[in-house]
Amino acid sequence: QVQFVESGGGLVQPGGSLRLSCAASISGFRSSVMAWYRQAPGNQRELVAVVIPSAITNYAAFVKGRFTISRDNAKNMLYLQMNSLKPDESAVYYCNQSPPLSNSWGQGTQVTVSS
Repeated sequence: QVQFVESGGGLVQPGGSLRLSCAASISGFRSSVMAWYRQAPGNQRELVAVVIPSAITNYAAFVKGRFTISRDNAKNMLYLQMNSLKPDESAVYYCNQSPPLSNSWGQGTQVTVSS
């Protein structure tokens, strides 16, 4: 059974940083393209960052230079380091494969950027 468990969210002031973690219970994690997504209230879920098995990364334009996605294949873990956070980046952040497994979304982790 595929399962993603996200953690590390919380309340942070504008300009602050957070590091999100995702424990992925999937076979073949090390060969999977993994990604972080986010969904703000009233908005569609959007792709934030992608990392392929070789650790090459790609980012949405709106986070490039501020966020860093990484993976630990030995631990089946995915990470997202977020710096210089903005209030409009408050959302629930999810991890999943890319393209995502539609029936395997986790609970996500809430990130709130507010003073």
